[in-house]
Amino acid sequence: MGPSSTTQSLTLFTSLPKTLTLSPESHSSSLQLSNPKRLKSTITMRDRSNNPRPLQKGRFLSIEAIQTVQALKRAQKDQSILSQVFDSKFRRLLKFDMMAVLRDLLRQNECVLALKVFEDIRKEHWYRPQVSLYSDMIRVTASNGLFEQVELLFLCLKKETNLQPEIEAFNALMTTLISFNLPKLAIECYYLMKEVGCEPDRSSFRILVNGLESMGETGSSGIVRQDAQQIYGESLEFLEENEEMAVSHQ
Repeated sequence: MGPSSTTQSLTLFTSLPKTLTLSPESHSSSLQLSNPKRLKSTITMRDRSNNPRPLQKGRFLSIEAIQTVQALKRAQKDQSILSQVFDSKFRRLLKFDMMAVLRDLLRQNECVLALKVFEDIRKEHWYRPQVSLYSDMIRVTASNGLFEQVELLFLCLKKETNLQPEIEAFNALMTTLISFNLPKLAIECYYLMKEVGCEPDRSSFRILVNGLESMGETGSSGIVRQDAQQIYGESLEFLEENEEMAVSHQ
């Protein structure tokens, strides 16, 4: 995986649609807000748009981040206004608020805006690539049926430098790719994790071998089985163990 050019940035999302229509089924239950608080015998309903759930451990959206999310959503149909919002609001945020805006847009299934925000974040001096972030973005993007953008995101991931060996993130990403019937990207993810020094574990082999075989990709699964045998020997009973898929597109 060669280093990215410092003189020419990778522009990935020029083919994005300007608007995105989401079906009710695309909203995952894991992204829903918590129930309203009960005060004595009276239930008080609150505006969900003003009550965002935590995006990371112990962190909520700041007022500035909330205002930026709302401004981006209002401006997304007009590219000139959207550019102004990026200049006047988003690029003035602190690092953690920028990331909070990105994750909140993903939470709301605002994929087009999230991809634009991510493209902007990658230009920041503090940006460091994380497989876990790519995994989250690819999962949400795939669940909204934007498979061309999934491929562009994965291409961007492959071109990143200094990727950390996040085994759980790689396994989650492979699970997503298998779940959405993308065997080619799943096997590329396997080779990428090995390239960055992230040795596959039992879960990695179980996800990939069983997933590839379920899609009839016996050639690729056979190669991965051979790799597993080199590490674990002839005994591969762990491949038959039941493991709940982390992502489902049903």
